[in-house]
Amino acid sequence: MASRLATRLLLRRSTAAVSFLQSYRHARHFSTQLLEGVPRFSKPTRERYLLPNASPYQIWSRSFASENGDLVEAVVPHMGESVTDGTLANFLKKPGDRVEADEVIAQIETDKVTIDVSSPEAGVIEKFTASEGDTVTPGTIIATISKSAAPSEAHVAPSEETSQKETPPPPPEKPKVEQKPPKVESVKTQASKLASPSEPQLPPKERERRVSMPRLRKRIANRLKDSQNTFALLTTFNEVDMTNLMKLRSDYKDEFVKKHGVKLGLMSCFVKAAVCALQNQPVVNAVIDGDDIIYRDYIDISVAVGTSKGLVVPVIRDTEGMNFADIEKGINSLAKKATEGALSIDEMAGGTFTISNGGVYGSLISTPIINPPQSAILGMHSIVQRPVVVNGDILARPMMYLALTYDHRLIDGREAVLFLHRIKDVVEDPRRLLLDI
Repeated sequence: MASRLATRLLLRRSTAAVSFLQSYRHARHFSTQLLEGVPRFSKPTRERYLLPNASPYQIWSRSFASENGDLVEAVVPHMGESVTDGTLANFLKKPGDRVEADEVIAQIETDKVTIDVSSPEAGVIEKFTASEGDTVTPGTIIATISKSAAPSEAHVAPSEETSQKETPPPPPEKPKVEQKPPKVESVKTQASKLASPSEPQLPPKERERRVSMPRLRKRIANRLKDSQNTFALLTTFNEVDMTNLMKLRSDYKDEFVKKHGVKLGLMSCFVKAAVCALQNQPVVNAVIDGDDIIYRDYIDISVAVGTSKGLVVPVIRDTEGMNFADIEKGINSLAKKATEGALSIDEMAGGTFTISNGGVYGSLISTPIINPPQSAILGMHSIVQRPVVVNGDILARPMMYLALTYDHRLIDGREAVLFLHRIKDVVEDPRRLLLDI
C-alpha cells in the first residue's frame, strides 16, 4: 500500500515538473528515472520548445520519439533581408530516400537567387508537406525526416501506392453496332469547310507547351520594363582598336598567371577603363532620387553574367582601389558562383555602373538597357577584323563597337560622349593608366 502511494505521489510530481518546464518553453529533455526501485515511465521523449521571443527563422521543430524513431522537419531558411518569400522550384529527393545531414533536398527560387533547403540531420524522408510551385516563406516546413527508419520502412509515394493496388477487372465489352458510312454529300460539305480560305487552320494545341514563368525571369522582365518606363534612355556609340590591348595581354599573360594565379582577361582592362572614366565624369556614377541627385564617392561595378536560369548582375566592390589581378579574381569568383547558382543576395545588391559583354555570344552591336537604380551601362561586343585607316594606310585591325546607354534626365550628351571616348583612349593605349593621363 505504501509503495502504491509513493508511486502515485511521484507520478503527480513528475507531471507537475513537466508542466513547469513546458510553461517556460525551453525544456529540451527530462529523465524518467526518479528513484531506484520505482518503475520507470515508457520510452524517454525528446521535445524542443521555443523561446517566447524566438525569431520565426529559427524554428527547427522536432517531434517526440515514436516507434520508428525521432522525426525532424526540414524548413525554409532565412532568404535575406529584402526577400520575404520564394517558390518551391523542385525537390531533389523523393519520399523513402536516404539523406545525410546538410544534404540538399529541395531548391527555393526567389526574385534574385536560388536557395537550397538542406536536411537538418541524417535519416529517411518520410513525406513532403509542400508541393513544387508553392509559395513558401522562411520557416515553412517542407519535409519530415525520420532519423532511425530504414529506406525500406519509409512511406511509399502516393503514385506507388496506387500502382500496388489490384487492378480492377475490365468492364464487359459492349456489343458492336454497325456504323453506316457517311453520305457522299456530307463528306463534300466538310471538305469544302476545311478548304475555306476565310478560316485559317491553326496548329493544334497539343503542339504547344505552357509553363509557369520562373521568379527570376519575372523579376528581370519587371525591372527592364520599369527601366524603359522610368528612364529617358539614350545610347551613344564608338569603336575601339583592340590591337595594343591584345598585344599587352599576349606579352604578359604567362608571367601574370605565374605571379597572380589567374589569367589576364580583357574584362579587367575595361573595368579599369570604366573606373578612370567614372572618375573623370562623376555624374555617370550618380543617380536621381526623387528631387535629389546622389553622387557616389565609391565605384562598385556590376558585371552582367548570363546563366541557364537568366541574367544575373553580381557586383565587384570598391574597384577604384583594385589592380588588374584583384579584378580578375573577383570576376572569376562571381562568375563561378553565378553558374552554380550560389550567389548571395549581398553579392548582387547595389552597384553604381554596369558592364555587359554581349561579345562572348557573338553580338556585333546592341543597345543595352540600364540596370536600375543606376544611370548608365556600358555594352561590349565581339572583336572583328575590319579595315581601318592608320597613318594614311588601310590596315586590318581587331575592332570592337562600344555602346553607352545613359539616363538623359541626368546625363547630357556631352558627358556621355566624353565618358565613352575616355574608355576608348585607355583601351587603345593602356599606358595611360600608368601615367594617369
